[in-house]
Amino acid sequence: MDTMDDGLQRPRNFALAAAGFEGGLAIFAVALGWLLGLEPLESFQWDAVAVGIGVTATLPLLLLLWLCLKCPLRPCRALVELFEEWFLPLFSQCSVLELLVISVLAGLGEEMLFRGIVQDGLDKGIGGAAGPWLALVAAALLFAVLHAITLTYAVFAGLIGLYLGGLWILTDNLLVPITIHAVYDFTALLYLVRLRKPG
Repeated sequence: MDTMDDGLQRPRNFALAAAGFEGGLAIFAVALGWLLGLEPLESFQWDAVAVGIGVTATLPLLLLLWLCLKCPLRPCRALVELFEEWFLPLFSQCSVLELLVISVLAGLGEEMLFRGIVQDGLDKGIGGAAGPWLALVAAALLFAVLHAITLTYAVFAGLIGLYLGGLWILTDNLLVPITIHAVYDFTALLYLVRLRKPG
């Protein structure tokens, strides 16, 4: 273990552990899908247009991040301070390539699980015209709960879950939310870890 400036312990192979966790979510999604009779990549289609939509649709999320960083309200300030003190040091020794790999695996694993299994499974289970929209809300709520580092972060995660799930419904291609998730994570990490000065 490496010791960070504030005495916290950083795993020696943090990038490998992070990539393993995110990639493990994809494996978990496949296993869960097998048990439930669902295919997490059922709606995945490789398409350059879908990638373009995904990259373009990342812009509102990056704007949301920028607004959060600039927001003077206490909940936003507390969230930024939490990330600066606890999470960014974990990523500080990661190379750009490692940040990219972690981000791509996060996009793939989390979207296979939350959209490809949870949202799709709930949609098929509920059925009817309301199925897709009730499944969207339920999957976004679960996404928020599992990202509930703070209440503010849970709210942001829930909104992002609605956004990703809604675009998946509209495009019917899991590649779109995967691309958005991966591009957002990589851009945010690259900016926060490499380019932005704390404070």
